[in-house]
Amino acid sequence: MEQLFYDQVFELVRLIPKGRVSSYGAIAKSLGAGGSARMVGYAMSTAGAAHPPVPAHRVVNSAGLLTGKFHFKTPEMMQELLEAEGVAVKNDKVQNFKALLWNPLLEL
Repeated sequence: MEQLFYDQVFELVRLIPKGRVSSYGAIAKSLGAGGSARMVGYAMSTAGAAHPPVPAHRVVNSAGLLTGKFHFKTPEMMQELLEAEGVAVKNDKVQNFKALLWNPLLEL
């Protein structure tokens, strides 16, 4: 059951466009599991082994903070990947977060 949820999370995260971000909560809500933002976070922590690849760096918390950065090879990698896509990050926070937020409920 847990793996099925993780697979659904991975499929959705793969849809986040380059240069945009989504939040754990927005992903959970779009899957009909509004109270499961933490489970989305757990899924993202295992995304490095998923195939096809999952752009886990595009998932942040509801304030735009890079709370998952310690699940990457280096703590700086999440920020580096976002910046390579044109997303500005300062003090571990996505700048202009609301404008960059990709909400699957509104955009799918």
